[in-house]
Amino acid sequence: MAVKSKGSAKTKKKEASAGKPKFPKATYLKWYKDMLMIRKFEEKTGQLYIQQKFGGFCHLYIGQEAVVVGTASACQKGDKHMTAYRDHGHPIALGTDPKVLMAELYGRATGCSKGKGGSMHFFDKEVNFMGGHGIVGAQIPMGAGVAFAEQYNETGNIVCVSMGDGAVRQGALHETFNMAMNWKLPVIFIIENNNYAMGTSVERTTNVTDLSQIGASYDMPSRIVNGMKPEDVHEAIEEAADRARRGDGPTLLDIRTYRYKGHSMSDPQKYRTKDEVNEWIDKDPILHCLDIIKANKWMSDKEIKEYDEWVKKEVEACVEFAENSPYPEGNELYEDVYMDEDYPFIIEY
Repeated sequence: MAVKSKGSAKTKKKEASAGKPKFPKATYLKWYKDMLMIRKFEEKTGQLYIQQKFGGFCHLYIGQEAVVVGTASACQKGDKHMTAYRDHGHPIALGTDPKVLMAELYGRATGCSKGKGGSMHFFDKEVNFMGGHGIVGAQIPMGAGVAFAEQYNETGNIVCVSMGDGAVRQGALHETFNMAMNWKLPVIFIIENNNYAMGTSVERTTNVTDLSQIGASYDMPSRIVNGMKPEDVHEAIEEAADRARRGDGPTLLDIRTYRYKGHSMSDPQKYRTKDEVNEWIDKDPILHCLDIIKANKWMSDKEIKEYDEWVKKEVEACVEFAENSPYPEGNELYEDVYMDEDYPFIIEY
């Protein structure tokens, strides 16, 4: 989904109504630049997948960028982050070099998971990204476990655990919420609610369409957040983070967002209309930030165009890096595997 900003009457009206910015210039510029990098990376990923440059499953983050950049900007350096398998945007927002992410998609040894994880299992300890996880809802109890470690070690760090609206149906969520509240763990549970899980709307799977109400049974502070504006996400995460750092425990955020593409690259998207998709595209978070940047004259049209071209070249450099990187050696099958030497995998009878 390309981002275009034309000088139409509608665009000019949006720029004029941008109003006084809620955050400093540097914050909006970072949001815009990070979201554009995520968007262009994902667009190229989709093209490469269609060209069969790599295989496996592939879930794009296009449309949801404001959720992760707003979360990242509200957190501190030591805070941990964990998500599900729609995980390409998270490490980019946290500062991972996109080249190693592209290499991971290609299954190359230079990838962030040494080519062993692929699209759904990005990981980068250096930026405290504790991984994308392929089992639906698996990251929820694991994220609480990481939060318990932070609490036990008295680091002052928090953990942000992201999940889709489909994952909230997993029983492990309720067990985790109960323990997290009982122990007042420093964790923020983020529902990246794009309304459709794999392809079934929230309205068809539950009588409670306000997913923030799930926290009520555990007396967990919960709220709905506009996930198409990074300002709203930042403020909600900041408030929840302050609560967690005080020792007051978790928060549940039902962040309403939308994916412009299908659940995965194989999704025909027959469960929604083009008009519905276009309604959400009109709320595009990148254009929202760009309107504010233009209204405040923080970047000229020339600078915006130059940055757009730079991002495209960076993404192409990612592809070149990946395609020129080697595949893992065979002995990598036996590396990074936990085992007890008293109980070898191969047993001779």
